[in-house]
Amino acid sequence: MRIYLSRPDITEKEIQAVTDVLRSPNLSLGPKLPEFENAFAKYSGVKRAVAVNSGTSGLYLCLLALGIGKGDEVITTPFTFIATSNVIMMAGAEPVFVDIDPVSMNIDVGAIERKITRKTKAIIPVEVFGNPADFDKICQIAEKHKLIVLEDCCEALGSALNGKKAGTFGKMSVFAFYPNKQITTGEGGMILTDDDDLADMCVSLRNQGRAKAGGWLSHERLGYNYRLSDINCALGMVQLSRVDEMKTKRQQVARWYQENLAGDDRFVVPTEPAGCDINWFVFVIRLADRFTRQNREEILQKMREAGVQVSNYFTPVHLQPFMVEQFGFKPGDFSVTESIADRTIALPYYNNLTKDEVKIVCDELRRAVDSL
Repeated sequence: MRIYLSRPDITEKEIQAVTDVLRSPNLSLGPKLPEFENAFAKYSGVKRAVAVNSGTSGLYLCLLALGIGKGDEVITTPFTFIATSNVIMMAGAEPVFVDIDPVSMNIDVGAIERKITRKTKAIIPVEVFGNPADFDKICQIAEKHKLIVLEDCCEALGSALNGKKAGTFGKMSVFAFYPNKQITTGEGGMILTDDDDLADMCVSLRNQGRAKAGGWLSHERLGYNYRLSDINCALGMVQLSRVDEMKTKRQQVARWYQENLAGDDRFVVPTEPAGCDINWFVFVIRLADRFTRQNREEILQKMREAGVQVSNYFTPVHLQPFMVEQFGFKPGDFSVTESIADRTIALPYYNNLTKDEVKIVCDELRRAVDSL
């Protein structure tokens, strides 16, 4: 590949921080864990942060801490990474999908209330690609119906809506730090909450169910090994200290794409809705309505052959084989999601992508579309 889809932004500072931990006696459950948690809580403006080994683990522990399980329904979006729905099923509850808004690609706020039943216990909205549009309205609906909001902000670190940061809308929220995210710890995630009891429960659950004041071999409840090592936390500390710098870089790359593709009616190019300050996770354009999924696949193939790594984002969750088998979903159930998913193209997007490389990507994109 000439240009990769995503690359982490690692400097000598991160390497030195990891090396320092490797030279210490504390590779896990050492001082870097609370240091990272406290710094992340301070950055977010939330009382407690609990580090875990992935965003998926974080979402699952939140559901357990909130007491959501068998017989409960959780409203969410079918246009997201599969983990958002997987954790609901892992907890024993049932995901209830609401189609998406065609502009923001977030859950359609106007359709949520039609899906609320006496079994509904929570809403898990997702800031798709880092876009927090309408999250204030989602919280208003949840408050009206006495529902919990568990915010899946795994794609939204650094984004904000009307000055309110992503990760501060829900009763609990979860970030993720996979290498393609805004900051990375290699693998990892972070739970945020202002509720000490919920935070303490997650601390226990991530660490084999150990009691808060108990010994190493004292286990108060069924738990898991979802810990994040000091090695990961050291990497995360340096990355977090650079988050504003990296956000500036990412926003510049987004502007280059917007400028290069402006005025071409074959593409729908993402922009920031009113009130939104977006730190994009990935930069996903979509083909105009007249194009088909087959057109999109041909474009992806041609761009890859030209050395530009691209992808679709996302495949609708409800059409994943195991979801169809378990719940009987079929094409047409969530038409907006399906229509958009058929035409998405994730372009290369990372901090240190250059202006010249963005132009190469856009030139190859146009060349691939012209050849259809």
